[in-house]
Amino acid sequence: MEIGIIGLGRMGANMARRLLAGGHRVVVANRSPEPVKELEAEGAVAAWSHAELVAALAPPRVVWIMVPAGDPTEAVIGDVAGALAPGDVIVDGGNSNYKDSVRRAAELAERGFGFVDAGTSGGIWGLSEGYSLMVGGEAASVALVRPALETLAPALDRGWGHVGPAGAGHFVKMVHNGIEYGLMQAYAEGFEILKAKDEFALDLHQVAEVWRTGSVVRSWLLDLTAAALAEDPDLSTIQGWVADSGEGRWTVAEAIDSDVPAPVITMALLMRFVSRQDESFGAKLLAAMRNQFGGHAVRRNT
Repeated sequence: MEIGIIGLGRMGANMARRLLAGGHRVVVANRSPEPVKELEAEGAVAAWSHAELVAALAPPRVVWIMVPAGDPTEAVIGDVAGALAPGDVIVDGGNSNYKDSVRRAAELAERGFGFVDAGTSGGIWGLSEGYSLMVGGEAASVALVRPALETLAPALDRGWGHVGPAGAGHFVKMVHNGIEYGLMQAYAEGFEILKAKDEFALDLHQVAEVWRTGSVVRSWLLDLTAAALAEDPDLSTIQGWVADSGEGRWTVAEAIDSDVPAPVITMALLMRFVSRQDESFGAKLLAAMRNQFGGHAVRRNT
């Protein structure tokens, strides 16, 4: 099939490469020209504006957008829609809030455009391993995009699915990321406990390798943990500062709105906030209170 890709960051560029390897005609555009030139050299068709990208595609057109959520996605969708014709389909493969996807689908439908929200997981490994794709939208729009989905996924019939109407794809991806937060936090805490047992002098990389085979806690995240510990057993080159993409926050907010208890995901999100504090005022106040009521020792700045 023919497909346009807008947004050639680490995921967008590799998705374009996987589509090219699958025999698709891929037209690419990006805010900066260097990634476009790189992919042009690899067989993609270069476009230097959104209008040029749309013009290079035969109708019905499919334009897949991979730019940051929020205002950047809003701006690109608005710009692209101005060049499309009824029957064309826009795919948002970024980490958009599902409520935005529901709204955008309705707005685009009024103009005769299809909209597909594709929650995309796979990161830098997606090029070789394939992407997990959680897809929302009307059946006709998804059918038009299906050849690309089958190529991007690990297999024709595995790793992707049409999970529901517009917004459902990004909703499922949001919860996926919330679960990811909890799993990562559990591994981090467990390995920190192992490391703290000084008298055993445990080799954490060895432990990770043991767990990778046969253990009930084996997973791809554990594979990646083992790889990280093999490179740097003490993680001496990494700061303990952990970002969040926003989807963990949305998952917690959705749990609250739905009266669903989600303590693990919530605490995992809060622990990411803790990681960004050089010094916690709250922790200092806790120490001061213990000193006030019980005379417990405090560590004072010298």
